[in-house]
Amino acid sequence: MPPAKPPIQPETDALQRLRRISFLLDNAIPIPGVGRIGLDPFIGLIPGAGDTVGGALSAYIVWEAARMGLPRSILFQMAWNIILETVLGSVPFLGDFFDAGWKANARNVALLERHLTRSTRRHRTDWLFFMLMIAIVLLVVIGFAAVSVLLLRSLLGLLSGAS
Repeated sequence: MPPAKPPIQPETDALQRLRRISFLLDNAIPIPGVGRIGLDPFIGLIPGAGDTVGGALSAYIVWEAARMGLPRSILFQMAWNIILETVLGSVPFLGDFFDAGWKANARNVALLERHLTRSTRRHRTDWLFFMLMIAIVLLVVIGFAAVSVLLLRSLLGLLSGAS
């Protein structure tokens, strides 16, 4: 019989790395009188590529959470946070304000930490489910990035008078 997996340790190097990534993306820049925002809304300003890069960084947090043995239900919540941020964050201008306020990465790290402190049981990762979930997240991110680029090109075409 293979040895049992050790219980999840809340203070791991991976968790510290995820906290740093989350902080950089969601809370690294203090704005007096407003609060904190991260690099994610600024990355999202880059048409097309910004949402894709932001989504990939967010998906990395979910990837690490799956490796730590989080259950499907929490991984699904984490993916939903990313999808919601991507879909609503892709609305030109207003979406960047939503992105700055929603902070999907901070929410996902909080979900991870909450699970790690409450559970000593490591769940067996269902990699097929996880890969399907990440594929859906990436398709949504890339799809909305493509739509953003197409809308921007159409808007620029209208402004320049080209048909």
